[in-house]
Amino acid sequence: MTNELSLSANAELRIATPLFNKLMLLMAGFILIGVAGGIYAQTVGHHHAFANTREMPWGMLIGVYAFFAIISTGLCLLAAMSHIFGGNKLAPLGNRMVWLSIAAIMGAFTVIGLEIENPWRMPIGNVFFPNLTSNIWWMGTLYGMAVGFMLVEFYLILTKKYSTAVILGVMGAVAEASANSNLGAVFASLNARPFWYGSQLPIFFLGCAFLSGAAAIIIFTHYAQLLRRSEMNKTTFEAMQTAGKVMGLMLFLISIATAWKYINALVGSEETILAAQALISGPLAINFWLFEITIGLLIPFALLMVTRLNSIQAMSTAALMVLVGQFFSRYNMVAAGEIVPIYRGFDELPTYFSYMPSAAEFSLVFGGIGVLGLGFLLGERFFGKAFETNGHH
Repeated sequence: MTNELSLSANAELRIATPLFNKLMLLMAGFILIGVAGGIYAQTVGHHHAFANTREMPWGMLIGVYAFFAIISTGLCLLAAMSHIFGGNKLAPLGNRMVWLSIAAIMGAFTVIGLEIENPWRMPIGNVFFPNLTSNIWWMGTLYGMAVGFMLVEFYLILTKKYSTAVILGVMGAVAEASANSNLGAVFASLNARPFWYGSQLPIFFLGCAFLSGAAAIIIFTHYAQLLRRSEMNKTTFEAMQTAGKVMGLMLFLISIATAWKYINALVGSEETILAAQALISGPLAINFWLFEITIGLLIPFALLMVTRLNSIQAMSTAALMVLVGQFFSRYNMVAAGEIVPIYRGFDELPTYFSYMPSAAEFSLVFGGIGVLGLGFLLGERFFGKAFETNGHH
């Protein structure tokens, strides 16, 4: 058995159907929409293209970046766990999780790269002008390191050098977890925004990573089976059930953490009370109660409990709802942290600022979805047999 990398050896020819080609074109179209939005923002100016203001400098796209980055972290951590403890029921999904983690972080990089006004300064400043006291510097550096580790890990998986791949996978997981907690700290260390400030967010983000990662691998494994138009084998289904157990547990824990976050906010300072009220009964109430809580937490948990993880369709539906809820959770967090004026009471400032994402911002969301979707499709087409391999690491 050769250890050389061969695309033909791992390619999944039965994936290449007319439906697959249409999905490829759709995801490519989403990417073009995102790139067009980024070019438009560069042309007319980000302050004209995006709905951000001096009072609310961070908008939806910061939440979207966090959304994709957190999915990547969850997939990377679950993949590392499945590979380290070889032979566990999650192991059959490990290789696919590594690839999807790379695709998800590329989606995050696409969104943030098109969102910032001078994207070329980011890699230059990161390398030549490091700021070791900056959470954002550490976040970018660690995510960059994680991508490097995972790319090498995936190459080693394809060439069947599993023992070395495990080492790279652990290094990638440590980098991803550290980057994810730094992402939380970007918000949590801003004492000018009381709703974000504190030690909860870095840990909360890690919890959301396990939730989002489990949901993502359930969805994409189900979609991969639909593309193959074949019955799911027993080991893969049991692996999906294990991911479903992780998702169910994290739904329970995130629900408790969310409840305590708002209980604490409602007995905190005037700013945190107003921010929490913006979500509970104010301008963000629909986003919070309908999408984040009901669709994102309550219904998926109930669906998993009722079906007892015995239905692929139910698990996939619950996972999709979880990701919708996590998307709105990131948006709600960003908006609620800024919607209360810092200098409220002066110059006749309103109780809440208003914010509605622009068309250009929505276009970048499509771009991120397109990158992740295209990454999934390309992975299934060219590495599908590696994803189906149940060999232990």
